[in-house]
Amino acid sequence: MIGPNLRLLSDVTRMRGADAGFLYMETPAMHMHTLKMAVVEPSPEITLDNLIKATFFRLRRMPGLRRRVVPVPLGLNHPVLVTQRRLDPKRHFFRHDIGGTGSMRDFERVVGEIASTPLKRDVPLWEIHLCEGFTDGKVGIVGKIHHSVADGLAANAMLANIMDVTSAELRPEFVSDPGLGGTAPSPAKLVGSALWDAIRQIFTIPALLGRTTKALTGMLRYRSREAEGVPVPIKDTPRVSFNGPLTPRRSFATVSLPIAELKAVRTHHAAISGLTLNDVVLAVTSGALRRWLDSHDEHPTSALVAGVPVGLDAGDSDPRLFGNNVSNMFTTLATDVDDPAERLRVISETAVHAKAMNQHLGSSLADWSQFTPPGPVSAFMRAYSRHRGARFHAAPFSAIVSNVPGPRERLKVGGAYLADVFSVGPLIEGIGLNVTVWSYIDRMNFSLLACPDLLPDVEVLASYFPAALAELLGQPEPGSAEKAQETEYPSRESRDQNTEETA
Repeated sequence: MIGPNLRLLSDVTRMRGADAGFLYMETPAMHMHTLKMAVVEPSPEITLDNLIKATFFRLRRMPGLRRRVVPVPLGLNHPVLVTQRRLDPKRHFFRHDIGGTGSMRDFERVVGEIASTPLKRDVPLWEIHLCEGFTDGKVGIVGKIHHSVADGLAANAMLANIMDVTSAELRPEFVSDPGLGGTAPSPAKLVGSALWDAIRQIFTIPALLGRTTKALTGMLRYRSREAEGVPVPIKDTPRVSFNGPLTPRRSFATVSLPIAELKAVRTHHAAISGLTLNDVVLAVTSGALRRWLDSHDEHPTSALVAGVPVGLDAGDSDPRLFGNNVSNMFTTLATDVDDPAERLRVISETAVHAKAMNQHLGSSLADWSQFTPPGPVSAFMRAYSRHRGARFHAAPFSAIVSNVPGPRERLKVGGAYLADVFSVGPLIEGIGLNVTVWSYIDRMNFSLLACPDLLPDVEVLASYFPAALAELLGQPEPGSAEKAQETEYPSRESRDQNTEETA
């Protein structure tokens, strides 16, 4: 990774290319925010006012949430981040009534609506939504944060810093903190520092070129010797209905599975050497997708491909509170293999090689993002999205599948216990499904974010996950999946037409 953020003035820093790239990728149809959701047990302490006070009390522990993005004139370099002295709660906190019958499904619909709008760029890039109206008195809290601010590991660390806040600790004076923060530099200062930083960065290119060449050579040699079965993005990705141009709309669904049962899959398939919990997550996702494809009469010509975000600093002892340090590996979901045991074996063996290739590359390719020209990249992404460029080629991969370790102990916020915690990342052009898994206490919570104009029934897909887990354990399938198969679905042709009209 190329250096830390470049500091211009006190409380003003230059964004790293790896972070700013998520800003450049964003279009009206591709929103680059992540969502963290909590379902909180009934408590009189959980009000919007108390949530505001609790959050602002903890802002000193979450520096990324106080920084506003300030673009550089003419896009001469990456934007700068300016720490705000004062934040307006009305720009960051919102209340919703989930409506309907007050069920979890109604909450999921509201989450989909929250996910469907981009974050405003003139304030720090986050929002918190309080969702009321559950029939059992629980409330939902949705944190919405831009990917340029934090990846999954950093967001997890920030989440830890707002937990266990009691009423006695709520101090509203931190809404305004004159002692901390800065003002944006003048346009002349921004231009001068942008050019100076660009000149300094030129001298890092020879070393980066050497590292990249070495990394690519090592990866290609490994692939030629041992990893021919690892899929190549675009080339090996089959065309399916949920791969295509995105529209702004999002839909959301969840399903929880016991960690003990996912671990039991490893015991049940002990003959598979090196089988990991991540492999089981991929296999469960694969089994659910097979059922969904079959129910929609889709038969891909080859196995679906998963894009799996991999944290490059997962082993560090000090938690990172902002920024991104991730790469992506590409591996098979083996959806073309009928036997569940064989499917799991193929997934596990391919993932071993995909991980090794990813380790050879490290951050060498991501480090080149430091030299990304903001203006041209942003313009290209908007034109690509506006003209629905994803129609003209296969998707890089079929779906995003991410597994981030979550809290293992029961958490509290505002004196109330969290009944459940969920997380999901964004969609990217051409890929209309993101499956993000967060563990909480004794279960693994699968969160599915979809573009409904590509995948119209994400809640049905979610209902297939228990059956996919059961088949890996050699157990009878739960009846919920059978009921879901009775649902009427729109044809693929009508969905394509609806996508055209929405776009």
